[in-house]
Amino acid sequence: MNNKIIIGAVAAVLIGGVAVAAYQRSNSGPQFAEVVRVEPVVETETVETPREVCEDRVVSHRKPVRDPNKIGGTVAGAVVGGLLGNQVGGGSGRKIATAAGAVGGAFAGRKVQENYQENNIVQSTQRECHTVTDTSTRSRV
Repeated sequence: MNNKIIIGAVAAVLIGGVAVAAYQRSNSGPQFAEVVRVEPVVETETVETPREVCEDRVVSHRKPVRDPNKIGGTVAGAVVGGLLGNQVGGGSGRKIATAAGAVGGAFAGRKVQENYQENNIVQSTQRECHTVTDTSTRSRV
């Protein structure tokens, strides 16, 4: 009985080996298929590049005031007004005209200096810079 089991086992191994060899031989050749559609794999990359942009701008500003109390204009106006008032009239009227000319001249001189200081504007060039980001897109297959 042992012989029958051994013969059966050997037969099973041989039949299995033949079946495997036949399967491999039938599937070992090239296989073909019809290409229906092709889509490339595209990778898109966004690149941001910062850069500095500078511009020269003309800027206006007031010159610093050296006589904030306007004493120079007031004194000069008083002297000129007094001299002009002194030319008018005679006697005690001349003294009154000189004093009135000095007061009026002082007021006028102060206003002239005030207008000059308010309108004493200078211009200079100033460089202003800021950062701009350029964006570009690149595609790779």
